[in-house]
Amino acid sequence: MTGVDAVSADTAHAFGRHTHDQFGIGVILRGAQKSMSGRGIVEAEAGDVITVNPGEVHDGSPLGENGRSWRMLYFDPAVLADPVLALTDGDTDNAELAHPAMRDATTAKYFLSLFRTMTDPHGGHSEIEGRENLLLLLARLIERRNSERAGTPKAIEQARARIDDDPAAPLSLGELAAIGGVSQFQLLRGFSKITGLTPHAYLVQCRLQKARKMIAGSTTLADAAQAAGFADQSHMTRLFVRTYGMSPGVYAAAMN
Repeated sequence: MTGVDAVSADTAHAFGRHTHDQFGIGVILRGAQKSMSGRGIVEAEAGDVITVNPGEVHDGSPLGENGRSWRMLYFDPAVLADPVLALTDGDTDNAELAHPAMRDATTAKYFLSLFRTMTDPHGGHSEIEGRENLLLLLARLIERRNSERAGTPKAIEQARARIDDDPAAPLSLGELAAIGGVSQFQLLRGFSKITGLTPHAYLVQCRLQKARKMIAGSTTLADAAQAAGFADQSHMTRLFVRTYGMSPGVYAAAMN
């Protein structure tokens, strides 16, 4: 993606003081490190989320002889401008990443999911997955003065109806939010609260249900994958196995 750099590193190198002109968000995968940040000296170990703001002077040294490994995404400020505005209701004073080191399993999970979608040649399991993960991640890293308002039930029902009407059609989070006249983050929070699933997860389930019904009706696997909106048959198969515990081929054999 233009304006986003993905980095995977495994090193015992001690980095001197330096800055980036991008926002950096990552997760320590192995080992631990100590670093100077805009909020003082911090330590991070495996599982911790680490961040850096543009122009923030920082360094980094391993704790222990075996170094550490991490994954990072570096975002040009322009890439985050729109999601930050959505999260802060236009209050760009809150655009700073507030946690140089953070131990939170949910935040780490959102980052690793985002990293996967950013580096996946297919762009993830649905076209809205990356945007969704980015908003969920930033919501946990940016301090906001005002609490977020959940999307109204009417707006959520309108978004859900749009997915139900044609789950195979290409769809963006912005389109879903615009249907009900709410922000993307309000939609995301409200949708999860009301349905128990994020819009991405709900869309994937609808596509799987459509594919399953078509396979049960003797449609070929390749045709079912295409008609249900998946990138290809292998993409459908991975998600089908994860959800139903069997491959589409095994399911087809049992049904036909």
